Amino acid sequence: MTAGWRGAIAAACLMLPAPALAQLQLNPPSAEQKAPAAKAPAKSTAKPATRPAKAAPKAAKTDTQKKKSSPPSKAAPPAAAAAPAPDAPGADAAYGAFQRGFYLTAFHLATKRATDDNDVKAMTLLGELYSNGLGIPKNETKAAEWYKLASDRGDREAMFALGMLRLAGRGGAQNREEGARLLAAAAKLGHALAAYDLGLLYIEGHLFPQDFSRAAELFRVAANAGNAEAQYALATFYKEGRGVPKDPQQATRLLSAATLAGNSDAEVEYAIALFNGDGIAKDEAGAAQVFLKSARKGNPIAQNRLSRILAFGRGMPTNIPEALKWHLIAKAGGSTDLFMDEFAIKQSPEDRQQAAKAAQPWIDQIKASKS
Repeated sequence: MTAGWRGAIAAACLMLPAPALAQLQLNPPSAEQKAPAAKAPAKSTAKPATRPAKAAPKAAKTDTQKKKSSPPSKAAPPAAAAAPAPDAPGADAAYGAFQRGFYLTAFHLATKRATDDNDVKAMTLLGELYSNGLGIPKNETKAAEWYKLASDRGDREAMFALGMLRLAGRGGAQNREEGARLLAAAAKLGHALAAYDLGLLYIEGHLFPQDFSRAAELFRVAANAGNAEAQYALATFYKEGRGVPKDPQQATRLLSAATLAGNSDAEVEYAIALFNGDGIAKDEAGAAQVFLKSARKGNPIAQNRLSRILAFGRGMPTNIPEALKWHLIAKAGGSTDLFMDEFAIKQSPEDRQQAAKAAQPWIDQIKASKS
């Protein structure tokens, strides 16, 4: 729900340091030349708690030092939407139907509970069904109406959902002030994603005076609740000393937590910290494995760093064809590296041909995704 709104603020206003800014020292001992910093990918955004999440591409199962890595597979169809769980012990029949994908049944059951019993959670569920067009035609106006009924009765999930609609001007006129008020109310009731989004608004500085300290407080609330986006954002604050005292150890701890949750940007930052021993014990082999995982998921920065690791045998055995393969894939994804360009030219035609053949399926899929 309105993920674009969140992404735009995070990318344009949060001004988080790009993964490439933490320079990875992977040059051979005789060379001190550094590659130009690559442009960071757009800030990844968390999907609202009530939206279906896209499945990540499947990781290759083979070791890159022994077999060729396979290109990223197509993402699986979106999983069933995760509805806000009812407060009462155990899910009722409407939520049970929703969770099994029987949306029309869930709609009828929730309608009866909402109208006959004035059930707040059933109202929120109806908002979800209308908002996403699950089992019934999509109707964001009706979604907003049901969310408002539940929100007025104190449901934090409904407050968050309605706040996001108001911020984006969906299901009714745009009202950013009302949207922010609803996010604040949901955050006060413990909604982690609402706290994170509210923190972004304090960084944006339009609705409220820009306040990095307040943003850090809100990110901490969401981070402590396990929100990976907030963990990553707060980690960058600790790295830069923005809104909080500069603390590399805290930054790396948060990057590690976000990495475990699968945040792509955090994976790259954590691997760089691990490789360089920044805020954590230096571990080049461990960093290489994190880069490999992120590279297989399609992160161009990780692919570039992995190409250097394989080129110079830092954390992994040297493997020139694999190094060139990942360099080509990273370039196709937008991560430029003049040093690796020159390195590739100096390699044997056989290695370059092998790398080009292995990289081509990845490159084809990258081109297809851009068309």
